[in-house]
Amino acid sequence: MCVPACHEQIVRSLSRRSFLKSASMVTAAGALAGCTGVNVTESPVSKTINYNRIVDLTHTLREDFPTYFGPSQLKIESLYSAAESGFNLNQWTINEHTGTHMDAPFHFDGSQTADTIPVSKLVGALAVIDIRARATENADAQVTPDDIKAWESVYGPLPAGAIVAMNSGWDAYVMDGTRFRNADDAGVMHFPGFHLEAIDYMMEEKDVVGIMSDTLSLDFGPSPDFAAHFQWLPSNRWGIESVANLSELPVSGATVMVGVPKIAGASGGPSRVLAFAL
Repeated sequence: MCVPACHEQIVRSLSRRSFLKSASMVTAAGALAGCTGVNVTESPVSKTINYNRIVDLTHTLREDFPTYFGPSQLKIESLYSAAESGFNLNQWTINEHTGTHMDAPFHFDGSQTADTIPVSKLVGALAVIDIRARATENADAQVTPDDIKAWESVYGPLPAGAIVAMNSGWDAYVMDGTRFRNADDAGVMHFPGFHLEAIDYMMEEKDVVGIMSDTLSLDFGPSPDFAAHFQWLPSNRWGIESVANLSELPVSGATVMVGVPKIAGASGGPSRVLAFAL
């Protein structure tokens, strides 16, 4: 979801596995078990993520990537070419909310801009809420508290510092901008998102630091008021929109790392989102 329409309304657990003690132990673990350890340091505690594969949850950003408002939000211009100058250098003109990107709290008047979000909040245990079957029948399907509670009934309570992702299967349509936006004759888009009651549940009863959707918005397409955005982001929690490849992950047990541009005052930005899984 992008900035212009908003202006009108706005005017710890990383893993429960054992920690490896040294780089040599990491190497040994990888060799013996097909599993690598990555140290994530946050004073005064050092934690380790165990994994044997990395899934890229990021779509390749291109000039014709579908956008919330329709027109392209990225222009790439070559300033220097290797053939003429010995090196390649492009200039980008880009909207912050383009492609797989972060909505920082500041996007909806939270105090944290993208560059000030603590790094400890950019890494977390992932819970994938799979609503693909429902989204196939109803493009306006939404993640509800019952969906999250159903996940918890199988995998246990959402861990502290969790990141919750909606897997609606919508990423399959990203190469077709018309299908991805799915606008009707009146211009109203139809795609899945988070229900406000699910937002309230994660805020009031759980310690969730971030949410992710595989559509153009945290809210479902027909939302008239960005209710999920307005509730979630001002609490200094973040969102990621247009993620990819959630179906390649287990619904529980993976860890997500978000690489968001550290640009002063940014309300978000195209991000590289990686999931580490066994």
